[in-house]
Amino acid sequence: MSAAKCVPESAGGNARPVGTVICRKSDKPEWNRVIYASVTFGHGGFIFFGGNAMFDRLREDIQSVKDRDPAARSAVEILFLYPGLRAIRMHRKAHWCYRHRLLFLARWISQRAARKTGIEIHPGATIGRRFFIDHGTGVVIGETTIIGDDVTLYQGVTLGGTGKDTGKRHPTIGNGVMIGSGAKVLGPFTVGDNSMIAAGAVVLKEIPPNCTAVGVPAQVVKQNGKRVSLDQIHIPDPVQMELDTLHERIRILEEQIQKLS
Repeated sequence: MSAAKCVPESAGGNARPVGTVICRKSDKPEWNRVIYASVTFGHGGFIFFGGNAMFDRLREDIQSVKDRDPAARSAVEILFLYPGLRAIRMHRKAHWCYRHRLLFLARWISQRAARKTGIEIHPGATIGRRFFIDHGTGVVIGETTIIGDDVTLYQGVTLGGTGKDTGKRHPTIGNGVMIGSGAKVLGPFTVGDNSMIAAGAVVLKEIPPNCTAVGVPAQVVKQNGKRVSLDQIHIPDPVQMELDTLHERIRILEEQIQKLS
């Protein structure tokens, strides 16, 4: 296949054959580093944009995968074979269309991403930098979800709403949050920075920063006033901890009764 030929945007008719790349410079100074292009495919076309900032963000995304996934072996493998990265890249296109009121195109891109990756991200969701979805199958992120920087999600996570309410109805996830596989975060509340949600937890209320939440419904768990380290397997049981507290209280009361008798 021959290389695509770049022709002036003003060219039309037969001067724009299939595969032609139409280049133009933005009139806005802040967009001078961004190149717009339109690739003509027969009677249709697809618009994309790029530039230095896009490649910087891509390198950042690939590095975040390397830092958090010990199974990642190379940048090429991550770029072409990781569904989480592919879903995020497609979401950025969909979100751009959503913000510019190209709602049908935005939804089409998001549904295409869902079919290809098993990850469904509504085009309206706002996602920060260095977002990492590990494995990813079954992840669902709702329209009004806001996700901060350096967030990690595992497979089966749902960031959902509570019903048919309008307006803000999905969670806000702070910076540095980790949400374990199968966890459900439902409602328009905030999960604080650097918090951890255990696998299988169902979070229905706000989680403060620097906390670990486990269980159904999820409860914030601390040991000795400090955050519990979470590794997906060795997690505390809030029910057992409550029973242990009751047993200790009963023991103290029995000792007091014996002293009085």
